[in-house]
Amino acid sequence: MKKYITTPIYYVNDVPHIGHAYTTIIADTLARFRRLQGFDTFFMTGTDEHGQKIEQAAKQRNKTPQEYADEISSKFKALWDDFDISYDYFIRTTDENHKKTVQNAFMKMYEKGDIYKGEYEGFYCVSCETFFTQTQLLDDNCCPDCGRKTSVVKEESYFFKLSKYEDELLKWYETSDTSVLPKGKKNEVISFVKGGLKDLSITRTSFDWGVKLPDDLNDAKHVMYVWLDALVNYLTTLGYTLGDEKMAYWDDTTHLVGKDILRFHAIYWPAFLLSLDLPLPKCVAAHGWWTKDGEKMSKSKGNVINPKEVADVYGLENFRYFLLREVPFGQDGDYSKKALIERINSELGNGLGNLLNRIIGMSGKYSEYKIDKNNTAKFYQSELDEAKEYIKSAISSLENIMPNRYLEEIWKIVALANGVIAKYEPWTMMKNNKADEANALVSLCANLLAKIAVLLSPAMPKTCDKIANALSFEISNEMYVKILLNDELLDFVAKPTQPLFPRVEDEPQKDQEMPKQEIKQSKDDIITIDDFAKIIIKVGEVLECERVEGSDKLLKFKIDLGEDKPRQILSGIAKFYNPSDLIGKQVCVLSNLKERTMMKKYVSQGMILSAEDGSLTLLGTHAKVKNGSIVG
Repeated sequence: MKKYITTPIYYVNDVPHIGHAYTTIIADTLARFRRLQGFDTFFMTGTDEHGQKIEQAAKQRNKTPQEYADEISSKFKALWDDFDISYDYFIRTTDENHKKTVQNAFMKMYEKGDIYKGEYEGFYCVSCETFFTQTQLLDDNCCPDCGRKTSVVKEESYFFKLSKYEDELLKWYETSDTSVLPKGKKNEVISFVKGGLKDLSITRTSFDWGVKLPDDLNDAKHVMYVWLDALVNYLTTLGYTLGDEKMAYWDDTTHLVGKDILRFHAIYWPAFLLSLDLPLPKCVAAHGWWTKDGEKMSKSKGNVINPKEVADVYGLENFRYFLLREVPFGQDGDYSKKALIERINSELGNGLGNLLNRIIGMSGKYSEYKIDKNNTAKFYQSELDEAKEYIKSAISSLENIMPNRYLEEIWKIVALANGVIAKYEPWTMMKNNKADEANALVSLCANLLAKIAVLLSPAMPKTCDKIANALSFEISNEMYVKILLNDELLDFVAKPTQPLFPRVEDEPQKDQEMPKQEIKQSKDDIITIDDFAKIIIKVGEVLECERVEGSDKLLKFKIDLGEDKPRQILSGIAKFYNPSDLIGKQVCVLSNLKERTMMKKYVSQGMILSAEDGSLTLLGTHAKVKNGSIVG
């Protein structure tokens, strides 16, 4: 089955911003997901380059409209290529094949009797390229969408019989659950249509930068309304009226748009399609806007987010995750550096990244990195069943264009896998001669992580490829069917890898040499042998190590000191060590230090000893000794 997924074509009046990136990343995620499922998927994006606004912007810069459009369009294409957006076609409305397609579509609607010539008088917003009636305007004849001043336009025009299709549009909204998403946006569209549709002016004579009318009409002073021109791009891409077999993709079309252009896509566009006797889209999905730190973005405020700059600093895949995860689809979202960093350090680093580190560490220690699926279902079927429900929900969420919910469900599997390690303590199982159960738990976690990687790959493709490589499997449609749909388990060969998500600090800081601590010894500092006898220093092995959420300094350890169960110890060495590098190492621990509670919720049961002289080194043993050995 074929699927067609589109972004809007972005207007070249300005360079790409975070809203453009959000739409495109959602569409890219959906396209990658459909391909993963095995669908023949065609994904397009591009730029909208005609209209009075472009003509004016070019003039202000002493450029021709074509020169200006070339410059801005190239910036969009370069950004999507840099972001590895998996589009199949990048369209420009200045392409010759598009002009022909628009003219052919115009003639089809004209010959059907849906276009007629008349005179238009009304209020026009150049910024929104939209006509309004007096009753729709704000005070002082300002545009109800952008707030800018409108101008009165009176000119000869061709009109499209939009009012003719009012009933058919309402029927489409009512009979298709997915016609407009989310549901709240559909209700807004229905209310607008029920208020009555007026015929739409679809040509202009007051400027020249646009697609001319077909030669058959012999009316050269008219250019087409930019929205008619722009919307037909979705057909141009598939070769409509030019005999291209790609039109087969049209039967299952999903349009991703911002809420500001929903009316054009959910009312005007389907009416044009009805006039052309073409099927209506399966779905028009509208997302919200982005603010920055609670404020609307604007160039005058200097707070417009450049997506390339954010991706360069914090990582493209981290940025993708943040945009998809931060806000429910359809609602407005707020970008803040703090929120982005918290997502990276907590959910990605402490959650997903730490899970991979633990699996590699345990498999290396227990089974020489070989992970056998035998006994996994025997000991942990209930966990596999729980994960299966999260997988179903995640798939359904993305199919219904709820990317934030899709990621929420995946992270329930991340939490499940990390949770079973804490719950069952495989290191204790190994001490109690339950190697089968311990290795089955490692297999459970590895299989859960493999399912996570396959399911997450549309949103974070490169990250998930790294996970797959670390566990020695490949992400593909076959693997999607095998482990997500058919619930098969895999054997793995793990291999050490670099941390997936290095911790991000609030502010990039220059490396500074730490001041040496000068300790002056006085007579009062001298202790007796009896005092020293009170101190118990033991050698212990690091079983687990992870960063503490909400702290830049602390690492949380589980350390085997040869006792009945591991000790939890917090140590302020996060700036000197990577957690995954410490797993399996032996360290010296002051073991009879009184317990203390840190950050109001973490109990620390000892102190890891270290030496500091500008850098920091943990104290350990020259050769491996038995855990719990006394240092004296």
